[in-house]
Amino acid sequence: MVRSDGFNSLPTPSPPPAEQKQPPKQWGVTRPLSHAGPSEADIQRTRDLEKFLVASGLYESAEEAAKREEVLDRLKQIVKDWVKELTRLRGYTDQMVEDANALIFTFGSYRLGVHGPGADIDTLCIGPKYVSREEDFFYVLHNILAEIEEVTELQPVPDAHVPVMKFKFDGISIDLLYASISLLVVPDDLDISNISVLEDIDEPTVRSLNGCRVADQILKLVPNIENFRTTLRCLKFWAKRRGVYSNVTGFLGGVNWALLVARLCQFYPNANPSMLVSRFFRVYTLWRWPNPVMLCEIEDDELGFSIWDPRKNPWDRNHLMPIITPAYPCMNSSYNVSASTLRVMMEQFQFGREICEDIELNKAQWSTLFEPYLFFESYKNYLQVDIIAADLDDLRAWRGWVESRLRQLTLMIERDTCGKLQCHPYPHDYVDSSKHCAHCAFFMGLQRKQGEVIQEGQQFDIRQTVDEFRHQINSYIYWKPGMEIYVSHVRRKQLPPYVFPEGHKRSRHIRLMSQQQVDKVSSDGSDACRSDSAERVIKRKKQVDLPELEERREKRQSISPQKQGLSPENICSRVAGGLTECSSAMSGTMKEVAATNESCTLMDGRAPEAVSFNSRHVCTGSSMRMLQLVDRDKELPDDSKTSNQEKHCAENSDTCCNSSSSNSSYGSSSYSGLEPHAALAMMLKSGDGVGSEPVQENVMSRLSLTSTA
Repeated sequence: MVRSDGFNSLPTPSPPPAEQKQPPKQWGVTRPLSHAGPSEADIQRTRDLEKFLVASGLYESAEEAAKREEVLDRLKQIVKDWVKELTRLRGYTDQMVEDANALIFTFGSYRLGVHGPGADIDTLCIGPKYVSREEDFFYVLHNILAEIEEVTELQPVPDAHVPVMKFKFDGISIDLLYASISLLVVPDDLDISNISVLEDIDEPTVRSLNGCRVADQILKLVPNIENFRTTLRCLKFWAKRRGVYSNVTGFLGGVNWALLVARLCQFYPNANPSMLVSRFFRVYTLWRWPNPVMLCEIEDDELGFSIWDPRKNPWDRNHLMPIITPAYPCMNSSYNVSASTLRVMMEQFQFGREICEDIELNKAQWSTLFEPYLFFESYKNYLQVDIIAADLDDLRAWRGWVESRLRQLTLMIERDTCGKLQCHPYPHDYVDSSKHCAHCAFFMGLQRKQGEVIQEGQQFDIRQTVDEFRHQINSYIYWKPGMEIYVSHVRRKQLPPYVFPEGHKRSRHIRLMSQQQVDKVSSDGSDACRSDSAERVIKRKKQVDLPELEERREKRQSISPQKQGLSPENICSRVAGGLTECSSAMSGTMKEVAATNESCTLMDGRAPEAVSFNSRHVCTGSSMRMLQLVDRDKELPDDSKTSNQEKHCAENSDTCCNSSSSNSSYGSSSYSGLEPHAALAMMLKSGDGVGSEPVQENVMSRLSLTSTA
């Protein structure tokens, strides 16, 4: 009993502690939006998506993968031999020559594991401090590669933002960068993610190293690498089909899409690819740009390199769609995006969101999401930029230079029209296979800004804008005789046949049926964004009787004479005939155009100016009629009624020309709370966010470019 009392007097032992659940890991700068995993339906949709990607040929064969490895091994040996030879020639010791080394790293789609058949390999060569980029890389190594039989299409681009050498090695496309780090000997086990590699190097070298460092960080910061890869492969394919995959043109490139998908994977760490694709469009349709997308906190370091920080750097406040790289020094990878290209991407995101909603409701298949964008049926007016050269090698270099400057033409047009004339640069070039000269053409869609109040008879005169663009093109330091550029306006009905897949324009009936299908897809839940559908246009056009249609046709012909003088045939014939015939050929053309357009109204009463521009020898040709934008339903006004666009911009400069800067929300208070979890969650629930116009409204543009000379 005593024992019992004694036993009972002892303190009662506490029960074993229950296992405490560890909080889920936070990926990125905020908590995930959802930890939900896939349902059975999501798993099945992912299977269907993966089957579609395989059937679309997005995965390379084992033979091609082995060939890539072989090419990389050969390239590694070439750069090692190159550095050893330079070390010997510069009088270093035999031991230094033996230890001399250079390494090859990969980045981009190949490093991320999402490359497809025929894709290029982004590579970085890292060499010692005494091997320079300007002389040793772009001169000595260039000459070594030029002598190798398997190397073709060798093109150095030393003045690019990130200097690069492009070539094909045994049929495999290679983009080769170079970085000289502050070491006499480059070790084989160099850790490129270590910040010490950035010591004592210049800005171009930092940018060259950044690609590899960013790719490694992305793979470290995503919850599930395989889900990330499948989703990224899918969305890159979608972006190419919809015409929004091109960093140089002002859209998004490979690293931009990778960062957007990686951030989405952080928001939904347990989602499978079908869920991630659907949520991609949902999140980024509602994203409040210019709030930045970041995978991690922006780091600053004592090395002193500039980082993206709109609180300190005024130029960072002008970025419209900041997507920040996760490796120091953190940069905005999407600085090329303009107001026009952002608008186009938001339209396409909205399109993708609507299709994915139908897929989740079993109303559509995955193939519907990847329908190609009908660019040449979406606008009534286009700018055509023809590029010609003496041979294919010259054309390759000339084309690359002009393409890199097309984004500037978009920005100039936005600037000079105060954002009221919208441009849609299409990131593909077209070649007329029936011609025997080296040439290609780029196109830009043009339309007036939706919802913009326009004064009666207002016109957009951008002749000086195109002239400024010409002067920029003239600065090409590698210009050769035969390199020429021609800018002209074409209406949709005047588009050359070679831009269409079938080699000819589709019939009006087929085009309208295709547009009706798009309208039907986007009709559910998008009435607010679909004020002018193609269906309504069909109904209105059916109500127009034949006499009225003939009257309109006669009136339009009297106002807008057919384009002359700048056909691809004339361009090619001038190249074939030599530069000496350029002046005489174009002067004859000018006489024809002047006779045809004698009665047309000019904006300022001056004589017609040239629309064709030779980069070294300015040729006179057809007038700049594509550069004035007027209402299609109103007759061309006379000189007394014509408004001066430059005067209008000057009078309204405080309210319209500075719209980009005034719309930025980079105040110090807002920047301190970037990507707030609560704000984004509310945005996704409420549906409030960035408004975008539907793709169909491009077809409904009420604009027309008419002749002015």
